Amino acid sequence: MPGVLRFTPFFLVLTSTASLADDNTLTGDWGGLRHQLEADGITFTGDYSGETAYNAHGGLHRSARYSQNLKLGVQFDLSKLYGLANGGKVQLTINDRRGNSASEDLVGNRLPIQENYGGLYTRLTELSYERNLSPALNLKLGYMAMGNDLGGLDSGILCNFMNAGFCGHPLNMSGGSGWTNYPNAHLGVRVKYDLTPDWQLRLAAFNVDPESNGNSSRAWHLGPKHTTGTVVPVELVYKLRGELPGEYKLGYYYDSSNAKRIGSSAEVAGRGGHYLLVDQAVWNDPASPERSLHAFGQYSASSKAASPFTKWYGAGLVLYKPFTNRPRDTVALGYGRAVANPRSREVLEDAALDAGQPFPNLDSAEQLVELSYGYQATAWLNLRPDVQYIVEPGAFSGNDIKDALVFGLQVKATF
Repeated sequence: MPGVLRFTPFFLVLTSTASLADDNTLTGDWGGLRHQLEADGITFTGDYSGETAYNAHGGLHRSARYSQNLKLGVQFDLSKLYGLANGGKVQLTINDRRGNSASEDLVGNRLPIQENYGGLYTRLTELSYERNLSPALNLKLGYMAMGNDLGGLDSGILCNFMNAGFCGHPLNMSGGSGWTNYPNAHLGVRVKYDLTPDWQLRLAAFNVDPESNGNSSRAWHLGPKHTTGTVVPVELVYKLRGELPGEYKLGYYYDSSNAKRIGSSAEVAGRGGHYLLVDQAVWNDPASPERSLHAFGQYSASSKAASPFTKWYGAGLVLYKPFTNRPRDTVALGYGRAVANPRSREVLEDAALDAGQPFPNLDSAEQLVELSYGYQATAWLNLRPDVQYIVEPGAFSGNDIKDALVFGLQVKATF
């Protein structure tokens, strides 16, 4: 039988190509060692995502850009390792990013076309401890990214898209406060409390340290370099059960940091925002339980005093199992609108006037339409052809840039 070599951190394993297609991970079970380690309380994880985007029309240049993200992690179940009744879990995660930005180099828009671009170096992204303090109360603390537990939809529906405007959480939250995007991590604590089986309250507090964000010299430093304040998000989550399940999140966050007021030399004391996220099944196929259509919605508003864009609106549809013989494939269509802060626009207009240059007639927002097809080639490999149409790419920069049509391909592999 033909075979291929697969590398693991422990040894080389010779396995058949048929087995490789059937495995849940690229590296398989490591000859049984992986399964044994999990039973003992040590779970290794790893995944890769690569995103290639080609600007076919409009924007700044006709060309392609590639970016990638590599994530490796290990979780220690202290209950299994030491025979404790409720020992909790320790999570360690390392992240590496490389590549180039299609938004910066080719289109000139604000919403990143490749959600995995940014922070192009190797870093520690999580060192946390999590434990159930009671059947209803869960505590997690340490060095971690806020967006892992707050600000996004637990269902993962939003990452059926390649643009960061959808995948993750609304970007005006991080643009106008100390809320940080993955893989940026900070010291913090998060609690989840089950009010009822359907309702949950989430509350967190994270250190705000802007000088460490995207700073490769701080890649392995857990402590802050320059604390400006604390960001406190609170989130109410409702999970609808039944034939048409749904997930609803209403959130508010406040950052105690002082920040420069847009268009002024003065500072604003504290900044905050609120958001509403929805994922609701609107149809399922009685003859095929995995086949369903979900609608999602996003609304987020942030501080007008200090946020580059004040509002984000997003909506779309995701069809799971579009074909009978493709049970894990998806089709996703989304629309998003990022509204630029009028104060930021005034700053750009004043700068153009001072330079004796005309200011272009631009829309007040950048708009995005995205269509993708998620092809689950194997249990561990997903291929996602993607099309994005970006309206008014220069809305945030004050530049007259033609609407852009971008073709992309996202590749995700689980190790």
